[in-house]
Amino acid sequence: MKYFFLLFSMLVIATSVSAQESIIPKINYADLEKYVELAKLNYAKRKVQFTKGESLKTSVTVAKMSYFDIFNGSYIYRPNGQSVVDPVNPYNVNGLQFGISVSLGTILQKPFLIKKAKQDYKVAQLELEDFDAELSVEVKKRYYDYIEQLGKLKIYTQSAQDSKGISDSMRSKFEKGQITLDLYNQARIELTSAFSLQIQTESLFLKSKDLLEQIIGQKISTVNQ
Repeated sequence: MKYFFLLFSMLVIATSVSAQESIIPKINYADLEKYVELAKLNYAKRKVQFTKGESLKTSVTVAKMSYFDIFNGSYIYRPNGQSVVDPVNPYNVNGLQFGISVSLGTILQKPFLIKKAKQDYKVAQLELEDFDAELSVEVKKRYYDYIEQLGKLKIYTQSAQDSKGISDSMRSKFEKGQITLDLYNQARIELTSAFSLQIQTESLFLKSKDLLEQIIGQKISTVNQ
């Protein structure tokens, strides 16, 4: 009877595992691509990286517009009929006078400043591309972990249910005097172990689910709505 019980228990567990032994068929690549795009849209660190790039893009425009800084304008207004302030200078006249000055140093600096602004923006673009590549890998990793824990949860939930059935059957047989106390206790130990594994797997599943939802910025249940 003892060997029959152990053989039956192993058969139940083996059947459950064989039904879920591979996670590859469970992977939905369409959903996976959605998760990657959602992460690019919602993940806070990616938003920061994108905003940095946009800021540097604006800096390029600002650098180009700063060419106007080369020129400095000034004017003097002297009302008509007023006496000349400097009688030694015969060119002082009444009325409105304009003047423009050009900074040679600024002229020489501008091309280099614009080039630097463009290079900074290019670096930001490359950093964003690299960040997106790493983000895609991280999303896929979390998705695979989620699918793995989901598969394990199904296995151990089924195993716990099977162990419960075996334990109930062994209890009935023990009460009828058909098996020994040792066999009945063994069934109870197997049941406790099965429920413990189920609880542990539930915890790991919830953690993997939270990590995936954290990076995509949305509840998994709402993705396909």
